[in-house]
Amino acid sequence: MTVKALIFDFDGLLMDTETTLLESWRWEWRRHGLELDPAGFFADHGGDANEPRYAALAATVGPAYDRESSHTLRMAYRAELNAALAPAPGIVGWLDRAAKLGLRLAVASSSSVTHVGAMLDRAGLRARFEVLATGEEVDAHKPDPAVYLLTLQRLGLPAEEAVAFEDTAHGVAAAQAAGLRCVAVPNPHADHARFTAADLLLTSAVDLPLDAVMAALAGHAGRPRRADAAPARLP
Repeated sequence: MTVKALIFDFDGLLMDTETTLLESWRWEWRRHGLELDPAGFFADHGGDANEPRYAALAATVGPAYDRESSHTLRMAYRAELNAALAPAPGIVGWLDRAAKLGLRLAVASSSSVTHVGAMLDRAGLRARFEVLATGEEVDAHKPDPAVYLLTLQRLGLPAEEAVAFEDTAHGVAAAQAAGLRCVAVPNPHADHARFTAADLLLTSAVDLPLDAVMAALAGHAGRPRRADAAPARLP
């Protein structure tokens, strides 16, 4: 079937908010004279994973730790970092080309609409997306396909007529569980070796123009997807 829509994850894909998240936590640990061990920092699921992070910091700092103050200060610092973010390299070019091709655009994110919407507004991108589906609207987060199924419902399209773009392995799993083909563009903190299920694996949105991305996917259309199959890569 002809592809009619592109569905993008938000955090780490459209904008590198994964790095600002990590840096906000590093800053908060250093405020207490400590260094954050980044190993295992990023969760294998979508949605808010900050409560265990606060618990770990509280256990390290001890009774003097003030959870409310810690959250307020960290969020203020992250807001400063986010305010300086631009769209990820190559993303605007893809969106521009999608518009010329008449492709519909959507965002499917496990984050809240207040976060996603505000960031898209700040970057001047929100008007480009016909549909926003976010974490508070579904009962389960990625790798559960719920947010993608909601997005497809709002687009009024079957999965065969849309393509997903993701930056995490659990995001790829969510997209494919919804029946979508998925292009993986791993964020700077993701292990590329974990993206074996993706239909196409890129290092950045600047790797290929959108037409070439769509052509690569079309070249693999109809082939059975195996769990041990390697994704298509750049030549």
